[in-house]
Amino acid sequence: MSDRKTALVVSAHAADFVWRCGGAIALHQDKGVEVTIVCLSFGERGESARLWKQEGATLETVKAVRRGEAEKAAEALGAHDLICFDLGDYPLTLDEAAKHRLVDVLRAVQPAFILTHSKYDPYNTDHMATMAFTMEARMIAQAWGHNPGEKVLGAPQMYLFEPHQTEQMGWVPSLFLDITPVWEKKRAAIECMEGQHHLWTYYTNVAENRGNHFRRNSGGQAGGRDCKYAEGFQAVFPRCVDELQ
Repeated sequence: MSDRKTALVVSAHAADFVWRCGGAIALHQDKGVEVTIVCLSFGERGESARLWKQEGATLETVKAVRRGEAEKAAEALGAHDLICFDLGDYPLTLDEAAKHRLVDVLRAVQPAFILTHSKYDPYNTDHMATMAFTMEARMIAQAWGHNPGEKVLGAPQMYLFEPHQTEQMGWVPSLFLDITPVWEKKRAAIECMEGQHHLWTYYTNVAENRGNHFRRNSGGQAGGRDCKYAEGFQAVFPRCVDELQ
């Protein structure tokens, strides 16, 4: 039996996986977990204002820059694989073909857990569409009658990473992940995102704030240890454990 450990990130736009779960990607790669990132779009229309302000910018030149940024960021994090669907953004085009493509990825990767966007995001409907899209693909990948003969997906946990303007989203973290050991990798990935330079400091501050929340809650769960940087996640499904702590 294979002891291969895997995880899957489904990111609406080119930079989302960096801001929201770059630490989780780098940390689990260091632990021997192969993390595959599916990037549904490059955020070329709605999340590349700085690039559009450059003379001669076109949709294709902006997409090329954002693709390059995403590839560099994934490399900085040590990600196992980056798969770009190139579905367009604002809005994402999430049709049946795209859904079945994600199902194919889920079955090929067989992730132990999935990371994706929050359920609600009135500021960016691409994000919440991605969450629903990912959940439906997870369901289809579990169906024995979908492409019979393929290995079906088990029941991987889904973790929703922190949205922007958190308080408006109905997102409540159920766990904090200490990313201090890999913070330099996440910061390097952040600095690959030249198209959104204005968010570099913001997401550094988020990681520091979540580190503080980790410290405040770690007494009975992590031995009260220190933590400088952390990421928050909200679990979708119940966690099955052997003991409470």
